[in-house]
Amino acid sequence: MADLKSNIESIREWVVDHKLRTVGCLWLSGITGSIAYNWSRPTMKTSVKIIHARLHAQALTLAALAGAAVVEYYDHRSGTKAERYANQFFPKDSPHSHKD
Repeated sequence: MADLKSNIESIREWVVDHKLRTVGCLWLSGITGSIAYNWSRPTMKTSVKIIHARLHAQALTLAALAGAAVVEYYDHRSGTKAERYANQFFPKDSPHSHKD
């Protein structure tokens, strides 16, 4: 159970660090899946299939952006993001510390 939680936590951290890449991949997979689904329906015209695929991908993208906003809000409220950036840019055990 602890291994599953650490795996989910590592995925969450990757998504937080790569929000735009995640949203782009979701958009691409959404439009690909929607085109594949719409192409299996022979009664629709090609232009309608493409329009439906774009609309489905757009809805998925908006949902992904809303999810990214919720994650960003949670990180700001919990202070996780501030701690991560502080540790990344100002490490405590830096060899170039200005303390004498």
